Amino acid sequence: MDRTSAFESALTLAPGQSALLVVDMQRAFLDPGEAMEVPAARDIVPQIQALLALFRNHGLPVIFTEFTYSESVPLLIGHLHPEHRRAAAGAPRGFGRPSSSCLLGEANVHVVPELAPLSDELVVTKHYYDGFNGTPLDHALRARGITHLVLAGTMTDICVLATVVGGMNREYRMTVVEDATATLSSEIQHAALDVIRRAYARVLTAKQIAEEMARW
Repeated sequence: MDRTSAFESALTLAPGQSALLVVDMQRAFLDPGEAMEVPAARDIVPQIQALLALFRNHGLPVIFTEFTYSESVPLLIGHLHPEHRRAAAGAPRGFGRPSSSCLLGEANVHVVPELAPLSDELVVTKHYYDGFNGTPLDHALRARGITHLVLAGTMTDICVLATVVGGMNREYRMTVVEDATATLSSEIQHAALDVIRRAYARVLTAKQIAEEMARW
């Protein structure tokens, strides 16, 4: 059996046991002019909206993550990426500068309004790239009997990839949505998806996800 066949055999979505995980589609990454803006992430909003409707219509869980930096938890990420640290009043903001990006209490920490979670949908606050690390995500999924995850969001090479690795290490069977993930360049996007499809998860389009679920 070749790798593609092995992945299809092991990772095909299971009715009643699959969930959608939307990674870090926050204003800090999507709003124009933000220090950590990912312009391509705005382009994938329609595909994620379609996935949200698909999973909600099937009565399957939808979960969001929000990367959040807290000054009371001064982790290494804040030193490696100073954009997350609080900007001084009146000081210039931008890449490489303290810019209050994803900072606890700031408006930019939240999911963009176009993808707003419903009142009963879980929003996981995470302090690391991996959505499983130090969060209740694993417990929440297991409590719902979830074994399969579909991942969308940004950035493909950082938080999406880290969460895919974290999920595989916990035995989740995952599919990453090629046209519902984004990062800073097409070259990085292609490289990240290549790593994912070779070792961790299937990579499909949103249309392919819908077609697979239609066969249930």
